[in-house]
Amino acid sequence: MAITVLLADDQPLIRTGFRMILEEQEDIVVVGEASDGDEATRLADALRPDVVLMDVRMPVTDGIEATRRIIEQHPGAKVLVLTTFDIDEYVFSALRYGASGFLLKDARPAELADAIRAVASGDAVVAPSATRRLLDAVAGQLPAAPPQGADGATPDLPALARLTDREREVLGLVAAGLSNAEIAAALYVSEATVKSHVGRVLSKLGLRDRVQAVVFAYQVGLVRPTDP
Repeated sequence: MAITVLLADDQPLIRTGFRMILEEQEDIVVVGEASDGDEATRLADALRPDVVLMDVRMPVTDGIEATRRIIEQHPGAKVLVLTTFDIDEYVFSALRYGASGFLLKDARPAELADAIRAVASGDAVVAPSATRRLLDAVAGQLPAAPPQGADGATPDLPALARLTDREREVLGLVAAGLSNAEIAAALYVSEATVKSHVGRVLSKLGLRDRVQAVVFAYQVGLVRPTDP
């Protein structure tokens, strides 16, 4: 079944370019285009696309507010943010409101298509280096790391206590920005097993996606922005 996509960007030429790229993919269908955040919100509600490709800087209502509205109205919606810059306050705000990741506008066509597939499948599109910069940028807003035990282990905080040792290990690797395939290789298990672990982690912690899992891991001190 094809992945349906809504394009939201105020520049017609950029929307046309993205449409041309995506129409070459057999498993992706563009079902609508929006030129501002208000239109994106309306079309997302009417069309219920699998993924909204959202520019953050648009007139009338920007992509940040549109993302907030779409996720609020449809908690299961997937929003992939497009930005000209790497990590900035716009990207962080969109992720905080529930976006499933971000992509630079100059990404290669194959990267765009792969990112849409990843988001549609419930994965997050945040590269390891971008994850580090994202958390570095907001390190001052994160709580201090919890005190560690004599063995250097992070204490069993109430939320973390819901996880098995393997699930906690998987959460740490997710927070480090590893994909399911990379986690599978690191733990010598199948990708299906990793996906199952990730799903249980999200369910137990009440998180909607991997982006929230990354933020959670840093907030509870499981990993820190200054980790090597």
